Amino acid sequence: MRRGPSPFNLVSMTVGFAFLYLPILLLVIWSFNASKLVTVWGGFSTKWYGTLFQNDQLMAAAWVTIRVGLISATLATVLGTLAAVALTRHGAFRGRTLFSGMSYAPLVMPEVIMGLSLLLLFVALGIDRGILTVTLAHTTLTMAYVTVVVQSRLATFDRSLEEAAQDLGATPTRAFWQVTLPNILPAVLAGWMLAFTLSLDDLVIASFTSGPGSTTLPMRIYSQVRLGVSPEINAVCTLLIGAVTIGVICWSIGMKWRERTATPA
Repeated sequence: MRRGPSPFNLVSMTVGFAFLYLPILLLVIWSFNASKLVTVWGGFSTKWYGTLFQNDQLMAAAWVTIRVGLISATLATVLGTLAAVALTRHGAFRGRTLFSGMSYAPLVMPEVIMGLSLLLLFVALGIDRGILTVTLAHTTLTMAYVTVVVQSRLATFDRSLEEAAQDLGATPTRAFWQVTLPNILPAVLAGWMLAFTLSLDDLVIASFTSGPGSTTLPMRIYSQVRLGVSPEINAVCTLLIGAVTIGVICWSIGMKWRERTATPA
């Protein structure tokens, strides 16, 4: 007979989930507070969401964050997928150890060091800091995560499918686009979503590489929180939580639907 979880495990899980998600729940609740004081409940109201959309600084920062996130996640997905293919398919080529180490370095490198080194690089190259430099920095940061995700999928991919396609006359490039890529597409999409989420969340690297007109939303929120938490900050954080939650749910539903349609009856 199968037993359920022990009381100790239940208590541990409850405390752990409460520690993780209770602050987020409180933030969402206080975003509907009518009072301007975030510590005093003044009744239910959605007025801060209307005020939020009239805040030009927050809206500009949000638009910069979305643009940087979309572009950097796409670039990181393309480059990370190519790096994963090179590491998985081309064996022990010359310089593999160096290439592998450079690909994985952002995973373990402190963000302060990455941000400072990228800043020095842009200054040495004479590139003015702005949206371009933030996008390049986020691409450098997130490409490593995409490489790990896609490489783990390629390591378990049955290469006999590619070989069968090539035996039927397909070139290696065509076999990759028509056979390999559709099979590893869930990992590629997962890598893109991870890269986009990391770009939305980044504060340290963006602080080093941003310039006038390229302030991201995390930077704007941090600068305002230092002067005190306002209801607008709770509102914008709630919208971010909602957007990420909806994205994860839609991605999960899409992956389940794809698996269901791909599975033969």
